Amino acid sequence: MDIVLMGVPGAGKGTQALKLEKALDFKHISTGDVLRKEIASGSELGEEIAAIIDNGDLIPDEMMLAILKKEVAQIKQSIIFDGFPRTTAQAQMLKEMLGSLGRKLGKAIAISLPEDVVVERLSSRKQCRLPDGSVKQIGPDFSLQDCQALEGEIFTRPDDTPEHVLHRLAVYHEQTEPIINFYQREGLYAEVNGEQSADQVFEELLAVLKA
Repeated sequence: MDIVLMGVPGAGKGTQALKLEKALDFKHISTGDVLRKEIASGSELGEEIAAIIDNGDLIPDEMMLAILKKEVAQIKQSIIFDGFPRTTAQAQMLKEMLGSLGRKLGKAIAISLPEDVVVERLSSRKQCRLPDGSVKQIGPDFSLQDCQALEGEIFTRPDDTPEHVLHRLAVYHEQTEPIINFYQREGLYAEVNGEQSADQVFEELLAVLKA
């Protein structure tokens, strides 16, 4: 059963997806990681993606779907989609893409979080760029000391400034929230409270998936 993990920027989707991946033997596909890998490659496509992200805008549907389909086609186990879809058009495209690969979406779960908490979380978070070009989030599973020990570079993403965060939230409300209606009509939608500990959020997610 493939699932979509939704929520505002900073809701903890990546953290929860990794916990679910370990607990349930799912494959976590973070569109952020996929895009950052392309950016790190230095390709022309990577430069185009970087410019879009730096402006706080969404990657064009066709571009994102093509990148994702290449990833999904190589995976046999169930998938957690983290960061996609972000529009109702993408939700429909994902449904069709999965169908073409003999797969099906089982749940679309949103992690809810108040807007003021989102701004505070994202404005204060740090990233670590490792020598191989990969990027890790500074947090409980990877500390500043871990980054320094691996000779990584600590930085703040350009789209994590308060101004960019507010813009990303505006984009989310306009383009992404309507996906809730799409998945409610499909009978796949569920929601958990993101304003609690990571372990509590995880337990709620497990309960939804086992329901």
